[in-house]
Amino acid sequence: MHGTEASPSSRFEADVIRLSIALIPIIAMTWAPAEPPVAERWRAWPASEVFPARLPGTTPSGARTAYVLAGIAPEAPCARAFHPGALLRGCLTALRATYVDTTQTFVATAGVAVLTGAPPPPAERGDPRPATVTPYTVPGGPAELFGTRQYITGARIGSGPRYVVMTAAGYTDGRPYTKGQGAPPRLRGMARELATALHRRLTG
Repeated sequence: MHGTEASPSSRFEADVIRLSIALIPIIAMTWAPAEPPVAERWRAWPASEVFPARLPGTTPSGARTAYVLAGIAPEAPCARAFHPGALLRGCLTALRATYVDTTQTFVATAGVAVLTGAPPPPAERGDPRPATVTPYTVPGGPAELFGTRQYITGARIGSGPRYVVMTAAGYTDGRPYTKGQGAPPRLRGMARELATALHRRLTG
C-alpha cells in the first residue's frame, strides 16, 4: 500500500498552527497590562508596591545595607500624617510606612504626600528638626518605641506636581530627641536614601 502524501495546503495549515502556538507567549507579553501613569500609581499599585519589603542602601563608609519594612500605616489625611510646618498646598492624601535598618539600630517613617499641584518650599520653624512626616509606630517589633518625641532628623524629596516623600528618622531604642542634638551621618543617610528610593519608585 502506498502512503498518502500531504497536500501543499495541508502542510501550510500545519505550519500556520505551529507558528500561532509559538507566537502566543510573545503576544501575551506584548498585550500585558500597561503600567499605570505616574499620577495614578499611588492609587493603582498595591501598598506592597509603593512600599516594598526591602530597599537597598549604602552606609557613609560605602558598605551595603538595607532598609526593611516594619509596617504600613492606613491611608490618612495630610493634616494628620505631616507636621504643621510640612503641610503642602493641594495635598490630597498621605501614605506612610516605617522601615528599620538591618542592624535594627535606626528607624524611619516615610510619608508620601499625593499632591494636586506643585508643592511650596518647606516652611521655616524654630525647632532645628525638619518639619516632615509624623512617625508611624509599629507595635511588637523594633519600631514600637518610635514616635514624635524620638525622631531626630529627616529628609524631603520631590518638587514635581504629584508626589513629595518625607522621612523622619531616629533610634529604635526609644531615646528621645533633645534640643540641639545632632544626627549621625548614618541616620541622616537613611532618611535621605529612603525618601529618594521611594520617590524614584513612584516617578521613575
